[in-house]
Amino acid sequence: MTDTTAGAERLRRWRMVLGGGEADGTGWVPGGRDAAMDGALAALYGGPGAGRGDRAERSAGLGGSAPHAARWLGDIRTYFPTTVVQVMQRDAIERLGLSALLLEPEMLEAVEPDVHLVATLLSLHKAMPDTTRETARAVVRRVVGRLEERLAARTDAAVRGALDRSARTSRPRHADIDWNRTIRANLKNYLPEHRTVVPERLVGYGRAARSVRKEIVLCVDQSGSMAPSVVHACVFGAVLASMRAVATRLVVFDTAVVDLTEQLDDPVDALFAAQLGGGTDINRALAYCQSRITRPADTVVVLISDLHEGGIRDGMIRRVAAMKAAGVEFVALLALSDEGAPAYDHAHAAALAALGAPAFACTPDLFPEVMAAALEKRPLPIPPPST
Repeated sequence: MTDTTAGAERLRRWRMVLGGGEADGTGWVPGGRDAAMDGALAALYGGPGAGRGDRAERSAGLGGSAPHAARWLGDIRTYFPTTVVQVMQRDAIERLGLSALLLEPEMLEAVEPDVHLVATLLSLHKAMPDTTRETARAVVRRVVGRLEERLAARTDAAVRGALDRSARTSRPRHADIDWNRTIRANLKNYLPEHRTVVPERLVGYGRAARSVRKEIVLCVDQSGSMAPSVVHACVFGAVLASMRAVATRLVVFDTAVVDLTEQLDDPVDALFAAQLGGGTDINRALAYCQSRITRPADTVVVLISDLHEGGIRDGMIRRVAAMKAAGVEFVALLALSDEGAPAYDHAHAAALAALGAPAFACTPDLFPEVMAAALEKRPLPIPPPST
C-alpha cells in the first residue's frame, strides 16, 4: 500500500468515526457503500456535526415508524458484522426508545437475536399483543437453541464426569468392581508370560454412592441488571434437569420468589415465566431454597446475584453460614454472562468469601467446570480479576 493510499484510508476511517460535518476536519466525502454505512450510523448516533460520543447532540434518526426502523435494522445487518449489529441494536433500544417498536412483528423479524434482545423481549412480554407474542417466542427460541448447542454437551460431560469421579472408590467390594476401569488403570502391570493383568489398584463404585442423587439449586436474581444471567441460568437449568443423575431446581427472585422447576422441560417457558426487574430480597430467596434441601451434604446451591440486598442484610449471610455448616456446597456468582462482573456489593462479597464461598463473575463457558468442581467439593476454578 502506497503512502497516498494509506493516507486516504486513514482519512476515511477518521471520517467514519467522527461522523462528518465541519468538525471532523478530514475533508473526505464518503460514497457508495461508505455513504450507506455512514447514513446507518448517523441515524443512530447523530447526523453531521454531532460527534459519535455526543449523546446530547444526537438526532433520533430512526423515527417512530416500525417499517423505517426495520429497514434500518436490515441495513446494519448488511454493512456490519454480527457482533457490531448486536451492539448497535442495543444502543438503538436504549438511546432512541425503540422498545415499543419491538411489540410489532415486522420489527422482530428484522432484528439479530442475542441474549440482550431476549432480555428486552422478556421485560416487554406482558405488554405484547397476541400478534407479536408468537414471533417473540420464536426469536427467544432461536437464541436459546444457539446457547444449548454451544453449552449442553460441555455441561453434560463435566457434570457426569464429576459425579463419576466422586462416586468412584479404590476399595470396592467384589460386586462393585468396575472391571473396564480397573483393567485400564493396571495395563502397566500386564504379564505377557501369563497373558494377564495384575490389578494392583481396584476401581469401582460404592453401593451407597451410586444410590445417592446429587441435588443442584440455581437461585437467580432477576433484577434488571441480571437479565443476561437469567437467560443463561434458564438454559443451564434445562440442561441439568435433563440429566437423571442430578435433581435440579430453578428459583428466580426479586422481592418475591418463584420456583420455575416445573418449567425446566422447556427453557423458553421458564424464561417467559420470569419477571425481570423489581427489587431484591436475597435472604427471602435463600430461605425458600434452604427449606427445600433434604440432603445438605449432597446439595450444591448456586446463588447468581450482584449481592445488592434489599432484604435483611445480615440474615442473608447468616443463612449462607447455616447452609455451609450443614454441609451444603455454596457457590456465589456475581454474573453468569460473557460481560464480566457488574457493579456489586463488595461488603457482601467479602463476607461470603470469609465463609469459604468466594463471589466471582462466571462466563457460560466456565460454568460447567464450576459445577463439576462444586459437585466434587474441590476448589472452584475462579478466573483472575479483569484488569
